Amino acid sequence: MTDTVTDRFLRYVVIDTQSDPASSTQPSTEKQKNLGRMLVDELLAIGLADAHLDEHGYVYATIPSNVDKPVPVICFCSHMDTAPDFTGTNVSPQIVRKYRGGDIRLSGDPQQVIRVSDNPALNDQIGSDIITTDGTTLLGADDKAGIAEIMTAAQILVDNPDIKHGTIKILFTPDEEIGRGVDKVNLEKLSARFAYTMDGETAGHVEDETFSADGVEIAIQGVAIHPGFAKGKMENAIKIAGAIISRLPKDLAPETTAGREGFVHPTGVTGSMEKAALNLIVRDFNDDGLAAKEAMLETIVKEIMADYPGSSYSFKVKQQYRNMKVILDRHPEIVENAVEAVRRAGMEPVRGSIRGGTDGSRLSFMGLPCPNIFAGGHAFHSPLEWVSRQDMEKAVATLVELAKIWEERA
Repeated sequence: MTDTVTDRFLRYVVIDTQSDPASSTQPSTEKQKNLGRMLVDELLAIGLADAHLDEHGYVYATIPSNVDKPVPVICFCSHMDTAPDFTGTNVSPQIVRKYRGGDIRLSGDPQQVIRVSDNPALNDQIGSDIITTDGTTLLGADDKAGIAEIMTAAQILVDNPDIKHGTIKILFTPDEEIGRGVDKVNLEKLSARFAYTMDGETAGHVEDETFSADGVEIAIQGVAIHPGFAKGKMENAIKIAGAIISRLPKDLAPETTAGREGFVHPTGVTGSMEKAALNLIVRDFNDDGLAAKEAMLETIVKEIMADYPGSSYSFKVKQQYRNMKVILDRHPEIVENAVEAVRRAGMEPVRGSIRGGTDGSRLSFMGLPCPNIFAGGHAFHSPLEWVSRQDMEKAVATLVELAKIWEERA
């Protein structure tokens, strides 16, 4: 076992941990436990005697306090699964050492090119070591970079008793990418007061705000009849679904929005002449905006359905997560300590919002306030994903400083 954050990362990414939204089990794929077992073995080797993997695929461990005074118990958290969007099987990590600038063509598929025009953050990486895939898989920096950083920080804290810190809990979760990352987490066993997910992007960023998120399921019952005798009678459910999709506002789509703009996004459509189903996600930074988008969507459906009097529909909204800023604003010291840790690690802190969600979104509303800290990865969920060694090392330094700050300010 080697101890650098890069060596850990390279070990972890070759283990396929893709989660499966079609599965009803927890974890959704047993292969996620393969990484979990490796992490437990490494945590035990570091000296964290309580490290274990539970039946639901969660890894728990404790770095004991090395001071006499009471310090709030904090938790460092990352997820083990990779996204279903692109294959994570047979990951072959490549290292571009001392990156000199310019586009990076990936060796396994020359059609895959990490372009500076699409990744302006590369302009800040001249001289860094850039880790990519060969272009045939995703990399898994989301969120195995975070895992490697937490593991490396844990070893530093254990090996250097002169670094004073309170009790620190470690939590690695399955199924974050399919929205189930904390479904079975045992917060009583974790017994932390505050937490941090290491699941962000650019070095120096601390995020205390996420989208609020809902899913919408629309089921359409059409009128099926033999097409040879269909005039004036058939109401094709596939065409109804297509009409709904065509009416979605083009300026409320992921590809046309940025910053604090929300969106409505179709994620799946299935159907036959008789029945069709539409799945969409709705995102906004506040609940009023979320409700307005859902009302707009149902209005579109009603207007389309008015042209098909023999057909019917159902419209179901499922809450996914809410903007964690509501909770974090009640505990400003959590983010302030993270910002100071970033500064002490030699970066200019940047506070921001996530156009997405993390385990921290739901943990915050479950009673464990949890902002997000950068892990250094870019171009998530794609074969163009990349991370730099230097940014992962900065994340490790941030975690060590954060542990020290909580002890100092207790």
